[in-house]
Amino acid sequence: METLTTRGRVTRLGATALGLVLLLVGTFWGSDDDFPFGPFRMYSTSNPPNAPAPDTRVEGVRSTGEVVDLDQDATGIRRAEIEGQQSRYAADPALLAEIADAYAERHPDAAALVEIRIVIRWHGIRAGRPTGRHTDETVVRWQAPR
Repeated sequence: METLTTRGRVTRLGATALGLVLLLVGTFWGSDDDFPFGPFRMYSTSNPPNAPAPDTRVEGVRSTGEVVDLDQDATGIRRAEIEGQQSRYAADPALLAEIADAYAERHPDAAALVEIRIVIRWHGIRAGRPTGRHTDETVVRWQAPR
């Protein structure tokens, strides 16, 4: 086994110190975007026991009037990507046209999408248990130009 040189030891200690500093700074001032050096809050927090639980989905309306679920299989876009960019879509609903394009690329023979919506289904929770009731809230809507 070879002995580690002084330069090698200093390099490893420096890299370790830098990693620890990034971890410490990320823990106190970071966000989920800074992972793995920031906190991953999805697993470190919980909702109040009587607060409704959100379930976000994207749906489209074809020119035939049919409503279709625009999940990852339909568009190639993961739900987490939509949820992570939801504020951008709310500020500029025209960005949802990219989802229509992704759908059209995967389903060239399907009727065109004339509307895309981001809908949050709020599941009722009481004492930490589902009530079986829900309400839907459309938070962003885009309509194709005519």
